[in-house]
Amino acid sequence: MRFGEMVIIIFIIVLALATIWGQKTKKSWLIYSLIALYAVTLVQIIVGDCRWQMIPCYAASVILTICIIFRKNNRKQRPRNRRYFIASLWTTMLILYTSVMVALPVLLPVFSFNQPQGPYSIGTTVYHFIDKERPDEYSANPTDNRELMVQLWYPSDHGATEATESYIRDVSAITQGLEHALSFPAWTLNHLGLVKTHAYNHIHLSSAEQKYPILIFSHGMTGFRNQNTFQVEELASYGYIVVGIDHPYDAAATVYPDGREILIQMNNLSGFEKLDAHMPLWTEDVSFILDRLEQLNKQDEQNLFTGRLDLDRIGMFGHSYGGATAAQMLMKDARIKAAINMDGTLYGDPMPVTGLTKPYLQMNGEKSIDKAVFDNKLDQAIAQSDKTKEEYEEFWEETVRRRTNALQGGGYTMTIPHTSHMSYTDFHLFSPLLPNPGEDPRLVHRIINEVSVTFFDQYLKGTPNSDMDRLAEKYPDIEWVHD
Repeated sequence: MRFGEMVIIIFIIVLALATIWGQKTKKSWLIYSLIALYAVTLVQIIVGDCRWQMIPCYAASVILTICIIFRKNNRKQRPRNRRYFIASLWTTMLILYTSVMVALPVLLPVFSFNQPQGPYSIGTTVYHFIDKERPDEYSANPTDNRELMVQLWYPSDHGATEATESYIRDVSAITQGLEHALSFPAWTLNHLGLVKTHAYNHIHLSSAEQKYPILIFSHGMTGFRNQNTFQVEELASYGYIVVGIDHPYDAAATVYPDGREILIQMNNLSGFEKLDAHMPLWTEDVSFILDRLEQLNKQDEQNLFTGRLDLDRIGMFGHSYGGATAAQMLMKDARIKAAINMDGTLYGDPMPVTGLTKPYLQMNGEKSIDKAVFDNKLDQAIAQSDKTKEEYEEFWEETVRRRTNALQGGGYTMTIPHTSHMSYTDFHLFSPLLPNPGEDPRLVHRIINEVSVTFFDQYLKGTPNSDMDRLAEKYPDIEWVHD
């Protein structure tokens, strides 16, 4: 809950109690207090923006206004017992109403991200790229080409004083896409547009280094390019240029500069056969962006990155299907030197039995790799689909086989206790109702960030090889295996 919202709620409670119990309180004092309440509310709406979760608070102001206007100072006191009974009844109603006023902004907060720990401040900017070599196979117009929206986060030494960027720029489209994907009514998440990041729009790239290493980020199926803001800002603050890609039709929403919106299309993709076949669309997106970064390094129309991209030090990380994409790019594209897969089933071409042969880190949600959890959900999954138990068992075995193969000959795997699939995104910050029992999302994010920075520092920046081993000692409760 934001400070201004807390002030309003406290003000309402104090004024309501004074109205209920303050029999000797002058009506004029209550009216002056009411005027002050309206002034504070107006300031909060103007400065902090209005959101629907505060409607009960705003309604309380109107209710108090009516009560105060029609309130009478009872000079002829009612019997004490009756007076206390009525006041107690109103107090009980106030407690119940206050629980609603507090619950909505607390359960659906305008949350904040942890302060990035690196030495740099953070800049961000957005590019619109058109791949003229690939048709848009989902478009009704056969002449359309594949179009990608890409956001870059980068290190800066600019002491910015202006407002930071919003978490989600096109919140209406994104929330509509999330409604399709996650069954959350879009209006319940509109307040995400009020969440602020630590990044400043289009500030200059830091002059501390001539070139900076690059990290590609790929979101999960139904996700969006900003879904791991907790992580991309941390990496940028440590001197990485992070490139987040929206994969159109599979992202919650993609919004182009001319206002066109492409919401997620639920194409009923499931199982290895379909999702393996779908993978080239995403890997080709990444390959195209790598090509465009090479062009950007030669001449950047925004005059930010010309000659500043270290194309010899490129890594990739992703969540879910984006994590699988990172593994595929590590396997297939020599430009990707190291990759992190965050709880992604390894769709695409099967992992070689000899392993990926390049630095690879597999992060797992504890519930994602727990066979008991899988078995507990098996009956429900069978009832909701046309697949048999044997097919689901075969899927599990293939998942384990691919994960095992990827780590043959070298690599890291880690499992953070109490985590599940969405723990590796911003999602569990959306509401305190979402984290798993025993999970502290901010602690999980700090661990993910520390491991991510250490991993890429070791394999892209050449820091001492002992750093990853040091982390294994620091977090003994994390299952950590280095083959």
